Amino acid sequence: MKYFFLIVAVVLFQFSGLAQNNFLSKEKMAVAARVETLRQAMIDADGNKLKELTSEGLSYGHSSGNIQNKAVFIEKIVSGESDFVSIEFQDQTIEVIGDVAIVRHNLAAHTKDGGVDKDIKIGIMLIWEKQKNKWLLIARQAYKLPS
Repeated sequence: MKYFFLIVAVVLFQFSGLAQNNFLSKEKMAVAARVETLRQAMIDADGNKLKELTSEGLSYGHSSGNIQNKAVFIEKIVSGESDFVSIEFQDQTIEVIGDVAIVRHNLAAHTKDGGVDKDIKIGIMLIWEKQKNKWLLIARQAYKLPS
């Protein structure tokens, strides 16, 4: 009889792990969709979409060390001062811990800032937080990749 309970306990434990993994997979997919929407909104310079994706307290860090808040980040993109012609995210990973998601990837982009064509490749870490059932970008930090 005690073996029966042991087997039941092991099976239940495995199913609870599967349910947890399934939940995390759904959350990772939801975060990945938000990251893709952010990528496209930056290319399209879509201020409304950028507002909808970001938290009011956004901290947006550049590889140069410059830090922007939400309003400045959106204004620079919408005005064309930061003009992304194309953006590709490479080697992306997503880790979900409760209501926080950490996204890391390399960003390869073609920009036309101030009318000057430039190709960039930098590392990015994004922090997303689930607020009122929506994943919002709360922080972004870019960094230079080793040569």
